[in-house]
Amino acid sequence: MKPRKIILLLASVAVLIVSATAAATASASPAWKFNGTELTGKETIVGAAISSSLTIPGVTTECKHFLYNMKISNTGGKGTGEITELPLFECTTQTKTCTVASIEAKKLPWPTHLVTVGTKNYLVVEKVEVEINYAGELCAFSETPVILKGSAGGVVENSTQTAEFNKTTFTATGTQLKVGATPVEWKGLFPTEGFEVHREQAIEVA
Repeated sequence: MKPRKIILLLASVAVLIVSATAAATASASPAWKFNGTELTGKETIVGAAISSSLTIPGVTTECKHFLYNMKISNTGGKGTGEITELPLFECTTQTKTCTVASIEAKKLPWPTHLVTVGTKNYLVVEKVEVEINYAGELCAFSETPVILKGSAGGVVENSTQTAEFNKTTFTATGTQLKVGATPVEWKGLFPTEGFEVHREQAIEVA
């Protein structure tokens, strides 16, 4: 075989290898584990946000009590789940003219799944919908309920057993929350722990 043909063949093989590797990385889906062992069956995990804020241009809302309840399982070696409860209490804004009359997660459960992007594992929440009613005579958002919709992706840290959501993790997972056509910024740090059979066992995503 001529040297030129050999070079072209090697280049083609290299491209195929790189493409296959990239595709495998992009489609990789990690699993839920407890004490290093892959979860079989189902488990409930719970937690409360260490910190969380939701910013619509013009108003930022924070809730002292941002809780969640999520059912998880592995299907075909891939971590899946659904958020079944998301109670929100003692919510306030950083805008003096607006108060939070009510805030509620709608159309639960919200499906979730795990995904690997690059070298990091993420929890992606789909079909998010939250309704917020603001009050205040001078509040620009008090006329009608504010409906937030979309998806959210947070990076999972096994060392701290937490999932963190912010602008960077949304970009990495291609997720986005909006009110109408307006993007919404959400920052949140959530611990995770088993609530049933795997209570007090170390939870990880791998």
